[in-house]
Amino acid sequence: MQKLHCNFFFLACFVFSATLAHSWSQNREFNQAKNYEGSSDLVDLQYHMGPVLTSPINLYIIWYGKWNPTHQSTIRDFIYSLSSPVPYPSVADWWSTVRLYTDQTGSNITRSIALSGEFYDSAYSHGNYLSRLSMQSIIKYAVTSPYPRALPLNPHNGLYLVLSSPDVRVQDFCRAVCGFHYFTFPTIVGVTVPYAWVGNSGTQCPGVCAYPFAWPKYSGKPPPSTNGGNNIMRAPNGDAGADGMISVIAHELAEVSSNPLVNAWYAGDDPTAPTEIADLCMGVYGSGGGGGYVGVVSKDKWGNGFNVNGVKGRKFLVQWVWSPVKRRCFGPNAMD
Repeated sequence: MQKLHCNFFFLACFVFSATLAHSWSQNREFNQAKNYEGSSDLVDLQYHMGPVLTSPINLYIIWYGKWNPTHQSTIRDFIYSLSSPVPYPSVADWWSTVRLYTDQTGSNITRSIALSGEFYDSAYSHGNYLSRLSMQSIIKYAVTSPYPRALPLNPHNGLYLVLSSPDVRVQDFCRAVCGFHYFTFPTIVGVTVPYAWVGNSGTQCPGVCAYPFAWPKYSGKPPPSTNGGNNIMRAPNGDAGADGMISVIAHELAEVSSNPLVNAWYAGDDPTAPTEIADLCMGVYGSGGGGGYVGVVSKDKWGNGFNVNGVKGRKFLVQWVWSPVKRRCFGPNAMD
């Protein structure tokens, strides 16, 4: 689970760190550099015998609030990219590190994530301010709405992703969390299914949840402009809020797949506040990352920062995750 300032029960949060972008064609001395981002013998990531998501995932998105269709297209294309072959380094290559995690039978996390349904809750069924527990009621509403609007309730291989629009305020959003994952309670939804929530921070706290595409408030810098003039790093798809969500979504998908019931892969002794596979690499996007530097990432011809390729020529910037094989943070844009 991601943590901004402290651990929270059934939450995952997103932290920020300083950044610098480089072109994909790094010079020779960098290409020869060794990379041990986040590596440490003190990291005690353990398997606690619970399930991981080994079956092909049917992902259902719930769009909560009023959404810009352009931003929805960006997010959909990221989801499509998780299982699509595109030029290296790709989103699917990034997911291959997540797939290294196994259950007690030795089965790996699935390579297949299919966007299997979408629900548009544009009427704000639960209001403009949501508690963390509200997410389960929103899922309940989405699966019980009149046909054909309703999503299927899929307890076998369903994963539900609640995405809130920029005008929706969520408990602890921007202060302590940018996203979290957990599983539903049968008393609310009827069955136990894994889910995640991620908020669009574009107008509320882009310097926290969309960093490095916007300056934190305490920096004294203005908010991001539409042409990228006030941004630390230009967002690859043109919007700090939507592009910032991509990395948080990636973070949550990695952790809900490797720890869906909060009893599988995590570090620490307290299962109510686990340190999960993406938490260990927060703020690391490229080689040399850590300690306030996101690492070496690429720039496209317009100067937009990215580290993985997606479908339709898309570029995305997603944080690395902990590799159980290399025992360090790793991503496909690593230089070694």
